Amino acid sequence: MSRVLSIILGGGKGTRLYPLTKERSKPAVPFGGKHRIVDIPISNCINSGFKQIYILTQFNSASLHMHIARGYNFDSFSQGFVEILAAEQTFDHSGWYEGTADAVRKNFMHFKTQDPTHYIILSGDQLYRMDLREFLNKHEESGADITIATTAVTRADASGFGIMKVNSKNRITEFMEKPAPTLDISDWRIPEKSRAPETTIGKDFLASMGIYIFNADVMEEVLDNEMTDFGKQIIPMAIKDKKVNSYIYDGYWEDIGTIRSFYDANLDLTKIAPKFNFYDENNPIYTHGRNLPPSKMNKAVIDQGITSEGCVITNAELKNSIIGLRAVIESGTFCDGVICMGSDHYETDTQKADNAAKGIPNIGIGQNCTIKNAIIDKNARIGDNCSIGMGKIPADGEYENYYVVDGIIVIPKKAVIYSGSVF
Repeated sequence: MSRVLSIILGGGKGTRLYPLTKERSKPAVPFGGKHRIVDIPISNCINSGFKQIYILTQFNSASLHMHIARGYNFDSFSQGFVEILAAEQTFDHSGWYEGTADAVRKNFMHFKTQDPTHYIILSGDQLYRMDLREFLNKHEESGADITIATTAVTRADASGFGIMKVNSKNRITEFMEKPAPTLDISDWRIPEKSRAPETTIGKDFLASMGIYIFNADVMEEVLDNEMTDFGKQIIPMAIKDKKVNSYIYDGYWEDIGTIRSFYDANLDLTKIAPKFNFYDENNPIYTHGRNLPPSKMNKAVIDQGITSEGCVITNAELKNSIIGLRAVIESGTFCDGVICMGSDHYETDTQKADNAAKGIPNIGIGQNCTIKNAIIDKNARIGDNCSIGMGKIPADGEYENYYVVDGIIVIPKKAVIYSGSVF
């Protein structure tokens, strides 16, 4: 039987998701109320029967370590594990990961102990649900050395991706990194034989999803060099002398590596028919079970919203918003298009009294606040009578106690917004 080792690339500093990555790695950023981004690729692996999983990371990994340790514990019979491999110094190398390929190369000593026949490489910042077992089956049936998951995109979107040219048998013959909008790539269109019937009209080009399957021996061969990146170097090189195939995926897939894409993907979950379905009992999205009480609603009005466990919401109105764990929202507050990530803990009465004496608001959102188009990170404190995002949004940049990124107000972790603030 095939022995598949799953490798999830945690990324670098996550600058495109800053300030959400100010104190945590990109895969550890909360998503959808109660989950973390890393739960998506891990769950895809587990649901596909691939239970030997490594996560490669090197930046702000403490929060991710804690989440993985608390959330993913396999029994001794499954031989499964989810382990983090942070960059480490050895006698063979002493530097940071220099890229995606370099990160894998530097961990071969750990991977080889599992004696895999195949490696599957996954990204830590994408939202999708894929049957990776079917992906592997197609790879094996084709006799390919490497198979790349691809998705159909429009010509306008093609300029933001690595684009693949394939023949009628899905063999990748050429690769182009982010073709300029004015470049004629009409001969790179998907062959009719390869096009799925449900592919949207106008999506004529194949973009790499950054998800790969390698035969184990091929992986070692193509990484026997100094190249550091899969997408820009390893894959274009391999296409020249290896059999590299495309696996066309027609389901929902979204890169959530920027503040705007992260915000939009989250709020889409609040729609009546979201593009990504968390309510699939056969393919659940796993996460850390916290044993929190149910949320308490004291005369709240919620229109297309999501609330996580342990919230206390009093006489507030929430519209198109996601409310995270242990969030406290006080009377008279209105939120529209808000992602509130909640809190890591509840405050005691003594802590609240001490903070009040210092003029510091409680964790959560105070009374009579109006908040729109904002991301509120964990443990943030917003006082009473604040107006946030209701007027003209400031220009992108860093302000005294908040940020504006892609036109979205981001209140960072542990920030304090004092009563009466307007921005």
